[in-house]
Amino acid sequence: MLETEVIAKKFKILELSLDERQRRLWAAAEAIALGRGGITAVSEATGIARGTIRAGITEIESGMAAEGDGRVRRRGAGRKRLETHDPGLLDALNALVEPGSRGDPESPLLWTCKSLRQLAVELNAQGHPASPQKISEMLYGMGYSLQGTQKTLEGTTHPDRDAQFRYIASKASEMQSGGEPVISVDTKKKELVGDFSNAGREWQPQGEPVPVRVHDFVDPDLGKAIPYGVYDLSANDGWVSVGVDHDTAAFAVETIRRWWFTMGHQRYQNATKLLVTADSGGSNSARSRAWKAGLQRLADEIGLTISVSHYPPGTSKWNKIEHRMFSRITQNWRGRPLVSHEAIVNLIANTTTTTGLKIRAALDEGEYPLGVKISKDQMKALRLSRDEFHGDWNYTLSPRGLV
Repeated sequence: MLETEVIAKKFKILELSLDERQRRLWAAAEAIALGRGGITAVSEATGIARGTIRAGITEIESGMAAEGDGRVRRRGAGRKRLETHDPGLLDALNALVEPGSRGDPESPLLWTCKSLRQLAVELNAQGHPASPQKISEMLYGMGYSLQGTQKTLEGTTHPDRDAQFRYIASKASEMQSGGEPVISVDTKKKELVGDFSNAGREWQPQGEPVPVRVHDFVDPDLGKAIPYGVYDLSANDGWVSVGVDHDTAAFAVETIRRWWFTMGHQRYQNATKLLVTADSGGSNSARSRAWKAGLQRLADEIGLTISVSHYPPGTSKWNKIEHRMFSRITQNWRGRPLVSHEAIVNLIANTTTTTGLKIRAALDEGEYPLGVKISKDQMKALRLSRDEFHGDWNYTLSPRGLV
């Protein structure tokens, strides 16, 4: 092993246990032992400055090393802190980054990214020279750290929000106690199909990550996957249709239909009613005529009275399917590129939890064109009745075959 490699190995072992003075004297001793070229060799092996090593040699040769008084540096030695030379530096930096300055129209960095480089430029322009590295040290010393945003503010809330939650809970409890099905429905985030990056990490042999594309441009041959799900609150299982066309009301209703004939009908053979809980927007929007017309056709086909209760705007995260089923699917395929529609269906169908969640999934290659209009006459033909409490959120569609 080369001498420099031996020195580097020694330094790595001792580095954390030596203070500045001990490190300087140890490096000097190694340089003296090596003889000619020792200073250069030790400096290259350890990264300690040549001037520091020379200073250590001087201490050893003059006998100062043996006369130390316990100080790491001589009294008064060392460079003075920049804040000492420039007393106004900290106040100037704080004025640029403190939260209150974000609303100050006079703040010079109000509309720019407050990177270390930008802060250094602005401080230098104000007569406070400082490097980005120094600014980083001062920010940490002032209690700042790099942070992202945190989703805690929900904005304005509907005055009947809590009342609607209680209303849904009451209806669901009543239906479940009577043995009637209660489902939660929604569309999961659209996913790119192909060897694209997928958030999360998965165990792989060290140094062998799965290669994926650099850019997330839609593959014209594979397109996107549109998972629409149905979660059965009583059975803790669900159905997901993976669409390839558009997320429309017709696609949403067709998914509920597939759930019923594949899973629901067998479990609820004596059912007379079905309660659907859903968000207020998207393909199952509370204002969508196509959604209501599709549910009417489904009610006619399966002979069930279908009641719908929508969560108030801005509360989609409370929809049961989000945190009981969709979140589990996301965990199951984290870190894996969704290379094909078949892979997506298999990953969804193999999602389970310790609480017994089971999911069935299938590819839906049907066409669901956008822009389908439902006329006023078609709406009048629906057997639609609205609840007394918020009829815009709570309504029922009865089969037209019943008198």
